[in-house]
Amino acid sequence: MTRLLLVRHAEAAASWDDHDDPGLSPAGCRQAERLAAHLPVEAGTAVTSSPLARARATAEPIGERLGCSVRLDVDLGEVPTPPDRRASRGVWLRGLFERRWADIDDAVQVWRRRVLHALATFDVDTVVVTHFVVINVAVGAATGQEQVSCCSPAHCSVTELAQEHGVLTLVEAGAEARTQAG
Repeated sequence: MTRLLLVRHAEAAASWDDHDDPGLSPAGCRQAERLAAHLPVEAGTAVTSSPLARARATAEPIGERLGCSVRLDVDLGEVPTPPDRRASRGVWLRGLFERRWADIDDAVQVWRRRVLHALATFDVDTVVVTHFVVINVAVGAATGQEQVSCCSPAHCSVTELAQEHGVLTLVEAGAEARTQAG
């Protein structure tokens, strides 16, 4: 069995509505440092991150603490915004949260399958620094929930999953908070 700690990135410097790929705010930098210092991980744990700046900046202190490089995985990046919704992606995202996975368009369904496949392939205990919707995909799959938004992970929250033979099981939900995303 593989232990996966899904970490929502620290507070971003800008909202998803305002910037395609923001780094961390000053508060987010402090959150990332605190997380790295207190994350319950052992030597030998790998660190994987979404390639987006806010996730990478959250993952780097964890990798430094563990003495390992951070592996980037594009399949654990942010949910893709439809091209015709770029100007209103916050509205689109909030509408997505009200839906069930079976009612979502094909491009997002493909992205969801890639997320689940990526999580199913980990064979060593790994910290995965990622995004709100990715964590919802994983928790939903692990608990059999069909609602797109089944949890509201706070910045730097840690959701623990077990993965065995491609099957995800929720071990412990991370801290939740009302956020701009949810």
